[in-house]
Amino acid sequence: MQPAQLQDYLHAQIPLSRAMGVRVAAADLEEVVLQAPLAPNVNHRETAFGGSVASLALLAGWSLLTLRLAAAKRSARLVIQRNDLEYLKPIPADFCARARLAHPERWGAFLGLLARRGRARIAVAATLECAGESCARFAGDFVALAAAAPAAL
Repeated sequence: MQPAQLQDYLHAQIPLSRAMGVRVAAADLEEVVLQAPLAPNVNHRETAFGGSVASLALLAGWSLLTLRLAAAKRSARLVIQRNDLEYLKPIPADFCARARLAHPERWGAFLGLLARRGRARIAVAATLECAGESCARFAGDFVALAAAAPAAL
């Protein structure tokens, strides 16, 4: 899936992504990079609103797993189970989230568990950056629930 296709999918399926001005900068099976402009995500201190920062990280992780499940021809609903976001410094301009699997070596076991039990959990890590500097770190566990219908990507 090309970045433009993923962006259209996000905007159609998760309207908040459109309101935030989310753009897909890069998307492959190893990493998804989502960008967001400061203007629609600004707080009263003229930096990025914490909720927008958290949302961009969640969207990047969700997108990565959505792409990987589609490539594996697995249909599943993805939900966030747990997440932690450490804010390292204020974000004064446009920002991005870079999401990767926290433990790529566990992907096969994740798919196997999803096939056997219809439910599996996997960890995603993301770094939030502004002007090339790390501003926040995200760690989240996503749960995949097997779906009856094929993935609609």
